[in-house]
Formats: sequence, C-alpha cells, structure tokens
Amino acid sequence: MVKGYEFAKDQYVTFTPEELKAVEEKATQSIEIAQFVPRDKIDPLYYDKAYYLAPEKGGEKSYRLLATVMREADRAAVARYAARGKQYIVMLRASDSAQGGAGIVMQTLLYGDEVRPFSEVPIADAEVRDAEVKLARQLVDQIGSETFNPDDYQDDVRKRIQADIERKVAGKEIASAPAPAETGRVIDLMEALKASLNEKRASGKRAPGDQAAEPGTNQAAGEVLSRRPARSATPANGEAVEATKPEPRKRASKR
Repeated sequence: MVKGYEFAKDQYVTFTPEELKAVEEKATQSIEIAQFVPRDKIDPLYYDKAYYLAPEKGGEKSYRLLATVMREADRAAVARYAARGKQYIVMLRASDSAQGGAGIVMQTLLYGDEVRPFSEVPIADAEVRDAEVKLARQLVDQIGSETFNPDDYQDDVRKRIQADIERKVAGKEIASAPAPAETGRVIDLMEALKASLNEKRASGKRAPGDQAAEPGTNQAAGEVLSRRPARSATPANGEAVEATKPEPRKRASKR
C-alpha cells in the first residue's frame, strides 16, 4: 500500500513515508491567538470538532482570566494550532456548561475552501403568500422553546439496535421491521402546514391565539427539502498528502 495524490484522472504522484513526514507541520505546545471576534459572527457552518481545554499546573489564573474576559465581552478567540502534522484554525470560547463559566472550549474550524458556497445550491424563485407565512409562524410558535436541552432527545436507532443485541444474546431471532409506506412529495405547502398543525393539536400542544385549521394530508412540510453536504469535496491545504488524519473524538480533553 502506498500513499499518493490524484493530480489528474487516474494519474497519481506517490509519496514515501519519509517524504510524508517531511511535509508534516511540526506540532506546537501552544495555541496562538490571532484575534477576538463576536461569538455570533462565526457561522456554525464552519464548526468541526470540539475539545475541552484545561490549564497546565500554574496556569489556572491565566486560564480563568481568559475565560472571564471572553464571557464578559461576548467574544471568541480565533487562533492557530498545530498537531498531528496539520495546522488548524480554531475558536476558543467560554463554556456555557462549565461551572461558573470558567471553562474554555476549543472548536476546530473548517477553512474557507472546505465549505461549499451556497450558490451551488439550486434555489428557484417562489412566491410566499402572507397566509402561508402566518400559518408557518403558528407552527413555529406552537412547538417553540426558549431553551435547548439535549437530554430531551434520545438516539432511538441506537436504543433499537441495543435491544436487538440483547435479544440475540438471549438466543432470540430478530424480525425485520416493515418498510415505511411511500408518501410521495408534498405539492401543496399550505396543506402540509395545516397537517403539521393538526398533528401538534392532536398531541395537546397549542400556541396562543392558534385557530383551527382545515384537515390536510399527513405529510410533513419537511418532505419538500433535500439535503446537500455543506462540506466541500476539495481537500484542504496539505490534506492530500497527510500521513494520518485526526481521529474523531467525543468529549475529548486536550492540554
């Protein structure tokens, strides 16, 4: 097995392990802050991975001072950090979950050329009527909340798989679930919004000032959407010849 880069269709230039080692960025033991910007000016579209930062011994005061200043100024630090042969652009922000707001989170960011421009998404012109906006606003108000609690959401697929594993451990067979019925595409947005409101009313949720809507279909308004990856397929600078990529980590801590 060799490592290389496809510079043209079916044409590759290969690299030896020594050559790959030579082009790697040397790891640094520090995070170089370039600027402070308002937190809401960094689009979450550029977020990659999050890490908890902890102070080294003797650095507790500086750590707490930085966290306090960023929280009071409502700003985040944009910085550079080198590790695993790559250079990263990162955002440092005061943690909302740390006790007393004294913690700092390092969020690695995507470079500009790693994110597709929205101009690549085909969006045709469409007229939105006032009645549609009013009905959609009722749906938003009906299921709206001022806070987000991640514990309110569970991974149902993971729970189902775990239950199937336990059945197999107990020596039982796993039956295939029936395939969901095809619902087709939503054509009438008003009918889809009315149907969504009716479903929320049936569950006992009702927004202030909400009025009864006409019965509609059982299709949700979200079915009119299609997904396209926001991340660009073009490799980032240096990505094509890197020896190893950073392995994904969950709730990892870095020093």
